[in-house]
Amino acid sequence: MAGRVYCTYFDHNYLSRGLALYQSLQRHAPGSRLWVLCLSDQAYDVLGKLGLPHIVPIRMAEFEAAEPEVAATRATRTPVEYYFTCTPAWILFVAGRETETEWITYLDGDLYFFQSPEAVYDELPDASVAIIPHRYPRQLEKRLLKFGVYNVGWVGIRRDEAGLAVAAWWRARCIEWCHDYVDGDRFADQRYLDSFPTLSSRVKIVENVGANLAPWNVGNYVIDISAGQIILDSATPLIFFHFQGLRKGLRWFVFNSHRYYRTPFSRDVRRHIYLPYVQELLEIEAKIESILPIAAAAPQKRFAVPDLKENVRAKLRSLVMFAIHILDIVTGRAFLVLGDRAY
Repeated sequence: MAGRVYCTYFDHNYLSRGLALYQSLQRHAPGSRLWVLCLSDQAYDVLGKLGLPHIVPIRMAEFEAAEPEVAATRATRTPVEYYFTCTPAWILFVAGRETETEWITYLDGDLYFFQSPEAVYDELPDASVAIIPHRYPRQLEKRLLKFGVYNVGWVGIRRDEAGLAVAAWWRARCIEWCHDYVDGDRFADQRYLDSFPTLSSRVKIVENVGANLAPWNVGNYVIDISAGQIILDSATPLIFFHFQGLRKGLRWFVFNSHRYYRTPFSRDVRRHIYLPYVQELLEIEAKIESILPIAAAAPQKRFAVPDLKENVRAKLRSLVMFAIHILDIVTGRAFLVLGDRAY
């Protein structure tokens, strides 16, 4: 849509997910512009070689030159903490360059659209900021609310005074403190969202439960398939799913463990939500392997002496994780994708 642009960030290790997000967005909101902050030069190079329409890749060096206060925090934070620090500044970076747009919406790189996001924007005629609650089931609230009521996977900022003011406040807080652990009422870039409704009356909490369905809340709903659509509780179409925690285990298998969320997979969740996403990831990976040999990303010292103890530990860890994966599949906490089937 002309009045909306999107932004995200990822490195070369997350390329397939970022490109799956892009492709799903183009299918359901054709022509939507997606700005990508490339967290590695390899990611920027691959996107440049692919030359995809409606995607705007930006090197990290260019962003940091425009955001020296953010860049100054890099030395005091882990890589993931630094990426979290960048989130609100990245939104404002895009807002400063998309002067004709109405909404700038940040998307996590592991989102995937099944429907147009139009229904979300239908809720926002008078809003300047849009945030989405985690919607934790009651049995998880006590354990997980410390990470925030709202999820940073989707944050919409209208390019008006109120919206930009909230984003600027968020940017300042992330520069002050943004770490990957809970500290009082702070956690990464996410817990700051809890304060958004106190900053402006124009902050809207998105009500549509089809937005940001995720491993932590999918157990809240009965998932059905109707006329090719994924429907929650016989009423609400799935708009986008947040594939947080997805891991690729063995060469031909993809695992997702929900031990942490204690949420089993139903057959329809496995077959109609995860399987299409995994298949698209594998197709994208096959396409980009010739452009970016991922295996070369961590060069070995030429004359390094193998650490036999560490090798044994690594093999034991692999065996333990393999056993856990098998147990999760058998108990329904995880799933296995083999060929065109999900188990």
